[in-house]
Amino acid sequence: MTLVTGPSGAGKSSLAFDTIYAEAQRRFVESMSTYTRQFLEKMERPPVEEMLGILPAVALVARNSVKSARSTVGTLTEVHDVLRLLFTHLGKVMCSQGHGVMAASEPGTVAEQLIAEASSAHTAERLMLLAPLPRPRKDAHLNLRELIRQGYFRILENGDTEARDIVRLKPSARWPKRRDPLYVVLGRFRAGEDALSRLTGAVEEGYKLASQVEVRGSVSRHFSLRLTCPTCGEQSSRPVPALFSFNSPLGACSLCQGFGRVVGIDRERVVPDPSKSLRERPIAPWNSPAYEALYAPLFVACSEEGISLDVPWGELDPAQQEWVWSGKGAFKSLDKFFARLERRNYRMHVRVLLARYRAYDECSDCGGGRLKPAALRVHLDGKNISELSSWSIERLRSWLVSRGWEEWEKKAVSHFLEELTGRLDTLCRVGLEYLSLDRQARTLSGGESQRIQLSSALGSGLTTTLYVLDEPTIGLHPKDSQKLLSLLQDLARNGNTVIVVEHDRTLIRGADHVIDLGPGAGVHGGDVVAEGPLRSIMKSKRSLTALYMGKAWEAPSQRAKVDLDALPRIGIRGARANNLKRIDLDLPLGCLVAVTGVSGSGKSSLLQQVLYGTFQRSRGVVDVEPGPCDELTGTEILDDIILIDQRPLGRSSRSNPVTYLKAYDEVRKLYASTERAKRAGVKPGHFSFNVDGGRCPECQGTGQQEVDMHFMAAVRVTCDECQGKRFQRRILEITYRNLDIAECLELTVEAAIEHFSEIPKLRRRLRLLVDVGLGYLHLGQSTSTLSGGEAQRLKLASFLDGKRKKGASPRLFLFDEPTTGLHMADIDLLHSTLRRLVKRGDGVVAVEHSLDLIAVADWIVDLGPGGGEHGGELLFSGPFDEFIERGEGATAEELRRHLDLCASSP
Repeated sequence: MTLVTGPSGAGKSSLAFDTIYAEAQRRFVESMSTYTRQFLEKMERPPVEEMLGILPAVALVARNSVKSARSTVGTLTEVHDVLRLLFTHLGKVMCSQGHGVMAASEPGTVAEQLIAEASSAHTAERLMLLAPLPRPRKDAHLNLRELIRQGYFRILENGDTEARDIVRLKPSARWPKRRDPLYVVLGRFRAGEDALSRLTGAVEEGYKLASQVEVRGSVSRHFSLRLTCPTCGEQSSRPVPALFSFNSPLGACSLCQGFGRVVGIDRERVVPDPSKSLRERPIAPWNSPAYEALYAPLFVACSEEGISLDVPWGELDPAQQEWVWSGKGAFKSLDKFFARLERRNYRMHVRVLLARYRAYDECSDCGGGRLKPAALRVHLDGKNISELSSWSIERLRSWLVSRGWEEWEKKAVSHFLEELTGRLDTLCRVGLEYLSLDRQARTLSGGESQRIQLSSALGSGLTTTLYVLDEPTIGLHPKDSQKLLSLLQDLARNGNTVIVVEHDRTLIRGADHVIDLGPGAGVHGGDVVAEGPLRSIMKSKRSLTALYMGKAWEAPSQRAKVDLDALPRIGIRGARANNLKRIDLDLPLGCLVAVTGVSGSGKSSLLQQVLYGTFQRSRGVVDVEPGPCDELTGTEILDDIILIDQRPLGRSSRSNPVTYLKAYDEVRKLYASTERAKRAGVKPGHFSFNVDGGRCPECQGTGQQEVDMHFMAAVRVTCDECQGKRFQRRILEITYRNLDIAECLELTVEAAIEHFSEIPKLRRRLRLLVDVGLGYLHLGQSTSTLSGGEAQRLKLASFLDGKRKKGASPRLFLFDEPTTGLHMADIDLLHSTLRRLVKRGDGVVAVEHSLDLIAVADWIVDLGPGGGEHGGELLFSGPFDEFIERGEGATAEELRRHLDLCASSP
């Protein structure tokens, strides 16, 4: 196991992925046939002189590329596939009428059961065996004549207790369907040992005649070779694996098509502020010039109906609200309004409008189970497959281990049980025990997605393979780092080579070989500072990793010196989103707050849904999902709550760091102010690659062109016209300090600061990127190529410019793991940046696992004690010093251990 570490931008990913993995993958693909290669991604030969001993490679990146709502944790890990086989072989089909288990019965078994029951009851009950046949609808006389020819002479009508001759039926009459079935009497028996052979023969005849028999005595029972309910005679086919797949037409729910949810209208989005009265126009889609005229007839109708226009919407009777939604009259009710939009959804602007007010409600047919009723009626220990899929991985694993499997069950499914238990064990080892199998895969974080890939790699049994991982500890609590390290070591012990790009201290200490790149980032990095076992790294005087691994911890001088109890606070009461258990807490403003806890404990639910979602919905923003809570207080003093997460900034290749920070406007003005530009009549807009005028007309300013390969995926190649420079030749002839605009965009941020040293406004904006550790980025680098952590820091940089005006309301910044992708040295820089926001009077709350950042926070909110159903409780909320003294739970223990290790370092 080799670990590659170093400051952000030092070249770790360039070495591990763009060089080692790229060359390994290229050689592997080239070893295949021409036909096979056309279906595989072809990678360019990396710039490397020689590479020896390379193995076929697998890359596991911290990125969730799943977009489909059909994909779940269960399907992604293939655990659901094994469960389907388990239910196929062991599942018991239940009657839809609630009569219990349906069963198939052999003729001899039926006869023995009837005789055994009669013997145990010490009675000689007279039994009548009947074969239920559908009544003939055509040529009835021929069908009845055939029955007589076969030797059946007696029938039983519905409601009759005594049989009568079949010849008394009038075959010319058309019997109504409600009189089905036609019961043919197979015989009468008294259950005794002498009747065994006769009973068996009669049941066999009934199976041939009608595929099932009904036995009437004191109680009626039904038997068949097919799965049959003994009470009502309902029949079912034996389950097959496809029946339990929501990706198969055989198993997917007919209403929701296997998604578990149906599309509707979110009434809370339509009326986002219930404190407004009808006169104040609370209906969001009608507050536009296109639809505002709909209010007038509504007001008239409300006056006629006796509905007040001045009472807040939330205080109207539910019946009155429902009348506005679906009432009849001359006005257009909201239901009619949206129904009309649905009929016009072939227009783009209508689809966009509808998307703003969409809601995804639980499917009424399957209850969110995604499957048809036939699949949900198959039970194992009283649970169907959807109910088991809703359990956490840890709970499902415990159930498998603790359930007493019978010998015949073990014999039938021993391989499946072994496979299922092994997969669940591996998922628990990578710290994902809190996930449920029905969790949509697209909702997973990049770290969770990577660890699922890692668990699949372990289960694949591959050997002599090169695994390249990109920060597998992202989103992982420190207490699980040791388990992850053990898993990676197991991968290496199986005969594989493992290369990990990582900053985690536990993995650095446990690696066999460490490559430390640096000493800085960007142009200041790219060198191997130290290489070898960790003890060799620690001897290096150039290594930042060695410096911070051996750095003694001191209480940070920047910790808030104000009275924390006197700070204004945001109050959250009764938070219960997802797994939160009605927690109450206060978040102080004017200090650095860290929200900690194990993975799945409810941190993101608390901040993103309860705090951010509820606040934004209260301001009329309809594109957020609020988390349920009883009350949110203290937000009236805030100017805004800003969520800075790791979602991509955009997919456009034209977006780059300088355009995001609005710094490119200054660059364009600067180039347009040159003498050559003035003589040529070139304006600032000509230096934009988003509009026509100066950009290359062939590639539309992207620098690349897409080539349609017909039967293969499209290929992007460098534009022949501009050679990837994006602009027309006449624009490239204009230079500033010997650099044209394309060469300017190739500068790193740090180099650009020196190049534009005489432009204070531009230099100040670019300095913001250096302050958040992004000085190594190129000005023109596409934001779509940035990692989640880089995108988050770029968002942060956009809020650092300028000072808050005196008397202005503070803002609250919410961060989702801002240390993602950061070296220990970069976390110091990030801490200083966050302190700038705090000193400015803003509040900062960060969801964080990094012990380095938690150790410098002023206030700790700790959730737990576990993940999923075991989490959602408030373990601690208070100052950092108190958390160290009396905090309980995994975070407090790991933090104390971390501080002890740092304090004992030389």
